[in-house]
Amino acid sequence: MHRGSYRALPSKRAYIAKADGRLRPLGIAALEDKIVQYAVAKVLNQICEVDFLGFSYGFRPRRSPHDALDALWVGILRRKVNWVLDADIRDFFGSVVHEDLIKFIRHRIADPRILRLIQKWLRAGVLEDGNWSETEVGTPQGSVISPLLANIYLHYVFDLWTQHWRKHRATGDMIVVRYADDIVLGFQHRTEAERFLQEWKERLRKFGLELHPDKTRLIEFGRFAAANRKQRGEGKPETFNFLGFTHICGQSWKTGKFLVIRKTIRKRLTAKLKEIQEELRRRRHLPVAEVGKWLRSVVRGYFNYQAVPGNLASLNSFRLQVIWRWLRALRRRSQKSRMTWVRFEHLVEWWIPPPKILQPHPDLRFDAKHPR
Repeated sequence: MHRGSYRALPSKRAYIAKADGRLRPLGIAALEDKIVQYAVAKVLNQICEVDFLGFSYGFRPRRSPHDALDALWVGILRRKVNWVLDADIRDFFGSVVHEDLIKFIRHRIADPRILRLIQKWLRAGVLEDGNWSETEVGTPQGSVISPLLANIYLHYVFDLWTQHWRKHRATGDMIVVRYADDIVLGFQHRTEAERFLQEWKERLRKFGLELHPDKTRLIEFGRFAAANRKQRGEGKPETFNFLGFTHICGQSWKTGKFLVIRKTIRKRLTAKLKEIQEELRRRRHLPVAEVGKWLRSVVRGYFNYQAVPGNLASLNSFRLQVIWRWLRALRRRSQKSRMTWVRFEHLVEWWIPPPKILQPHPDLRFDAKHPR
């Protein structure tokens, strides 16, 4: 690095399965590139964190997906939100314009060496099946520096513009929660939501981005949604997905007041169970204690994220499905299996933890982190 002889190596192309069955392309950087990117990201984070806005939660220090979920839950309940715009930017990481990104970074970073490093990583290309291909747009999703670059890009393309729109254009209440390229906005008036959506599309088009037509919806959602739709002779209020949870208009069983209920997305739950079933098939003939230890870690990890208030029924369903799949796998170890339910119950009590709510109520955690 000090000699100036450092050269960025191409990223290795890899693919992981998405929840909808498609493949997500990743770029695996070389070890040397990861080390340099980590050092640069650590310095840039200290500079950019001062500029980033409060409704941006993705890939930032001391901020988690649950913080974004809390902010959305509190915003819908405490503000006059009647319409929700659930939006997703199509292939965001693969559509970032390099020239615009460097221009945004120059607003805060004047060191030409840092700018030259970032340009090297953007232009290093991708290696797939031994063939090198040039990357003219986009950042390699999966690299160490990519989340920070994405936040910088969206900070100037979306965050600052939306903040100005909310202060100077909106007449009613408006909330914004962004986690990387997954964005949810709440509006008091439908006309403002439609006007914002139209102007937002034009704004994104200037920077080489566009909203995903299948994943961007404007729905009626809020404390009056159920009553208004019933008066018009329509069905229940529509739901939307955000960060692994389906958000539903509901009521508190104690007070009858409006409440946002969060359930695990059914597709995510089904995909996780299918993944566990395939792994149980591969581990079928391993010692029972070893498989039980692995299952316990999987179930605990699932509960750590999904165990939010109001989601207990989904957790119970997940645990029950895991238990039945494990019993089926144990009985298929031999044609003369003696694994009865009575014997299996002891294994379940020892290895499979019972479901319980692990996350605090959103308003309590939000108020603790944001006392104002």
